[in-house]
Amino acid sequence: MTRHETFAPRSIHEKELVLATDLDGTLLGGSDLARSQFYRWTEAQRDRIGLSFVPGRDPELICDLTNFTDVPTPDYVVGDVGSTIARMQADHTLAPIAALEEEIAAAWRDAGPKVREALDGHPGLTLQPTAFRYRVSYDLDPETFDDSAVGKMEAMGLDTITSDNRFFDVLPKGVSKGPSLMRLLDHLGIDRKRELAAGDTLNDLSMLQVGVPAVAVGGSEPALIEAVKGLPHIHIAEGVGVSGIAEASAHLNLLPGK
Repeated sequence: MTRHETFAPRSIHEKELVLATDLDGTLLGGSDLARSQFYRWTEAQRDRIGLSFVPGRDPELICDLTNFTDVPTPDYVVGDVGSTIARMQADHTLAPIAALEEEIAAAWRDAGPKVREALDGHPGLTLQPTAFRYRVSYDLDPETFDDSAVGKMEAMGLDTITSDNRFFDVLPKGVSKGPSLMRLLDHLGIDRKRELAAGDTLNDLSMLQVGVPAVAVGGSEPALIEAVKGLPHIHIAEGVGVSGIAEASAHLNLLPGK
C-alpha cells in the first residue's frame, strides 16, 4: 500500500483542522525544501488534519498531481474555480457530489457554446482548450484586453473573475470558490472555526472573504492583499506558499500542540 493510498480513519468533520487550499502559488508555492517538509508534516498529521483542494485547475490535472507527485492527497476537491465539488476516491479519480452540483448546473444552463460565441475574437482573450463542465476559461493579455467582456457576460446572467492579471473565467451566477466551499463544509458538517482557507490570487478572494479563518500567503497578488487588508479573520503571511500556510496555522492557533 502506498503513502497516497493510506487514509486516516477519522471522518473529516471530526478532525481538528480542515485546510482548504489553492494549489498554484499556495500549496505548490515555496521552496522545494519547504514544500517537502510541509507535505511530510501534513501526511503525518492526517488523523488531525482534513484536506480540501480549492484550485482553478481542472479535475484531470488534480488527479495526476496527487497520483504522481508527493503532494498530499485531498479528501475533497472544490475545483474549476468553484464549479466542481467532488470527493477524491482511492484510485485518484474525482466523484462529483450531485447534491451540491445541481445548483451549479442549473445556474450554468449549458451556457458554454453561447459564451464561446460571444467572446470569439474578443481583444485580449485566448480560449483555453480544456472543455470544462460549468465554466469557460481564457488566457488574458492585459495589454490588449477589452473589459467590455465583463458586461457581455453580465448581460447573459453570468459572473466573471480576472485573476493574476492573466486569467479570465466565466462562471455561473453566484458560483466561485467561496460559496462552493461553504456548500461543502455545510454538507460535511464541518465547524467553520476549524477551517483554514489559503490562497494567493483574486480567484481566491471569495474563499478568503467568507468568514472562516484564512491566509493570503506571501507572494500573493497585490490586488488580493489590497482586497483583504484589515479583515480580522485573515492573516497576511510573510512566508511564501506552504510556509505561509504553516505560519497562519500557528498564528491563528488552529492546531494546538503542533
